[in-house]
Amino acid sequence: ALLSRVLLHVCLPNMPKDATKKRNATADVVSRVYTVNLHKRIHGVGFKKRAPRAINEIKKFATKAMGTKDVRIDQSLNKAVWAHGIKNVPFRIRVKLSRKRNEDEDAKDKLYTHVTHVNVATFKGLQTVNDVEA
Repeated sequence: ALLSRVLLHVCLPNMPKDATKKRNATADVVSRVYTVNLHKRIHGVGFKKRAPRAINEIKKFATKAMGTKDVRIDQSLNKAVWAHGIKNVPFRIRVKLSRKRNEDEDAKDKLYTHVTHVNVATFKGLQTVNDVEA
């Protein structure tokens, strides 16, 4: 353990400065389309808490994927999750995560994530897609 600390301390100053810094993922505005598996995320949750938990899990997924604390759920996505009631949440849902600049002057965060629903016929063979922001 002591040797690894010494090696780490000796090797780090010689490395380029970019290699030691973590890239700021929240610096750019981008949109991506993901498939979120809600089934595994709400497994074992009681019936009367399934749809609210699904919304929270989508927010948690968006926070992790986009690196922003401020996540805003679109009304269409909320309706899609709640379409069959509080207990019958869809197994999977296709969402578009858009990282946008916060226009509010006194906002705590510079960027926020807007999550919208993408309607698909089947989830077979779908992958994450980078969308082009206009």
